[in-house]
Amino acid sequence: MSTRILVVYYSATGNTAQLASALVDGARETGAQVRLRTVAETAPAAAIATNPRWQAYVDSGSHTELATLEDLEWADGLAVGSPTRFGGPAAQLKSFLDTTGGLWANGKLANKVATSFTTASTAHGGLESTLLAINNIFYHWGAIVVPLGYAEPHLLESGNPYGGSFVSRKSAQPDKKTLEALRIQGTRLATITGYVAAGMHGA
Repeated sequence: MSTRILVVYYSATGNTAQLASALVDGARETGAQVRLRTVAETAPAAAIATNPRWQAYVDSGSHTELATLEDLEWADGLAVGSPTRFGGPAAQLKSFLDTTGGLWANGKLANKVATSFTTASTAHGGLESTLLAINNIFYHWGAIVVPLGYAEPHLLESGNPYGGSFVSRKSAQPDKKTLEALRIQGTRLATITGYVAAGMHGA
């Protein structure tokens, strides 16, 4: 049975979505089954209209299926990504994660392998605290948290040891170094998830 990986993200302008896609590519390179999912946009229209890039991304229509609790239960491992909002994950993503209490209470999220990724518009805008905040949820689930780390030399230039991240200065889109770091993160997540799943099934 192949490893099952879920990638769930919220993206306002498309940058976090690009990171999610690169992570998916890395996971698929291992032969894993991968589901890519987003969460519902819940911000008021007036707030979206204040940012032309946000408005354009919303106007461009549906980007992928919405995540469900069934997706979470299906997955052996998962990656969760969000832009940074005042040093934490966006409310849109948090609202979905806050619906997982039933799965948690029934032990359905324990021992899943989990990793996180994020974007921000400033270098010190809370990238690391956002990743750590997402990871806090994994700890409560009883998940096995896999950081990006500095497992490969490339990551010393592009990576954040807590998880993949990108600083979008002047509305820049993710560069090749960042996308490669996310590809590595996807490969790392799927590989380690495979080890854990095999061990739990007595392989």
